[in-house]
Amino acid sequence: MAKIMANQFSAVGGGAFNQPDINHANGFNSSSSTVPTAYRGRLILFDPDGATDPDGAGCMVSRSAGPRAAGTPETTSTCPSTVVTPAMPAPYNTGQDILIPSFQYAGDKATLNNFGVPGTRIFHTTAPPFSNSPLSGGNPFYWRFATVPGTSQLLSEAAAKQGSFFMLYLGNFDILNYANAGAFGNPNGTGSADMTPEAVFTPSYTANLTTLLATPNSKGVVGTIPDITTLPFFFTVLWNQIEFKVTNCTDAATIASLNALTAFGGYNAALDALVAGAVPGVTLLAADAAKRKVVYAYGKNPVLIADETLADMTAGLSAINPALGAYGRTRPATATDLLTLSAGGILGTCQIPPGGTVPSASYVGGVSAPLADQFVLLPTEIADIQARTNAFNVIITNAAAANVDRVAVADVNKAYKDLLAAKAMVIDGVTITPSFAPPAGAFSEDGLHPNSRGYAFTANVFISAINAKFGANVYKANVAAYAPTKLPVVP
Repeated sequence: MAKIMANQFSAVGGGAFNQPDINHANGFNSSSSTVPTAYRGRLILFDPDGATDPDGAGCMVSRSAGPRAAGTPETTSTCPSTVVTPAMPAPYNTGQDILIPSFQYAGDKATLNNFGVPGTRIFHTTAPPFSNSPLSGGNPFYWRFATVPGTSQLLSEAAAKQGSFFMLYLGNFDILNYANAGAFGNPNGTGSADMTPEAVFTPSYTANLTTLLATPNSKGVVGTIPDITTLPFFFTVLWNQIEFKVTNCTDAATIASLNALTAFGGYNAALDALVAGAVPGVTLLAADAAKRKVVYAYGKNPVLIADETLADMTAGLSAINPALGAYGRTRPATATDLLTLSAGGILGTCQIPPGGTVPSASYVGGVSAPLADQFVLLPTEIADIQARTNAFNVIITNAAAANVDRVAVADVNKAYKDLLAAKAMVIDGVTITPSFAPPAGAFSEDGLHPNSRGYAFTANVFISAINAKFGANVYKANVAAYAPTKLPVVP
């Protein structure tokens, strides 16, 4: 995004802008550490079934259980059914290898202007370990261009450039890592899946801004943090994603099996028994039992999830039937829950049942196996995340207000909310949407980061703030000139 802005600045007298590009056709995907390094590249949409979609063809439903593009080369899944996923087609099956010397930035580090590093949290900018080799826990992107890996500090290196104008856009990963993990970490910690405490964020953000403003006569722009509910990672997989079709001849038998007394029919009866006091010392209110009951029908059904905010009924259910102990904090999802995009890789797949050692076709993710906490944001967790986001944005705007003559504020939070509310916007003759669905989606395939077109949209939010604050006349980027998410590739 900084490069897009620099291109616009150059039209009104801005100078050269150098950044440590990956310089590989397929980029580098740090999230694909579980696959061979030869296949590390950018995320793409991959349709393993090819161009033909047989859904709805009576009993001949042969759609694969789900995209498994990470399974390159060809892989075979045998549970719940046999599905062969073709290898990722060329040229998308190659990428940069993090461990080879060529991953190190080969350009002149002294001339760099872009110090935006993916994964940076506010306290990372002054932490020398952040520039370590990724094999030693450092950030792979900063490591590749740090002046002295293991010693360099990101903030010091950026401030040393003595830029007359800067952009400070930090804080996203201080919340996003926690939300991305389904609020599975510590809401007040500094671990990789934690949400940064306000007590850490406040002095760190102020220090970052103060250091950049130490350059005489410098000015800059800061950005607010988006609400995570405006990112497609948190709303693409729907709460009622479990669908049974009348046209699928096997679905009738599946529904009957799930609702039987040997399955959720028995679970529901056990809940009623607990309400009636069948197990001494165990109390379950009728309203609580109603939240937990599971009944499947044709059409869209709620995803089965684990909810740690529910009273633990493991002991009571186990006393009635030991097999029910696995459902002590289980309920169907509701529209107030958010499922992460990564949950899509679990739904409908065989999971390992409690006490088992291998996945079972009778224990299916989101259907008979509760979706684990790291794949779901509960209403209480969403409220905590949004409260922290609002608090951080107050800190950001207050820090800017303390330097009102020198710092502009780009309200990215509002811009993303406006895009989500509008559902679609026509800008520069092209339509953009708050999703990653091609061809109009403004987000990349990870559901978290904007794609090129989305970054152009975001860059214009910053440019508008700069123009308004400083009376500048920087031209906005032509959104249509930047690529959206591409259509899925096929074998």
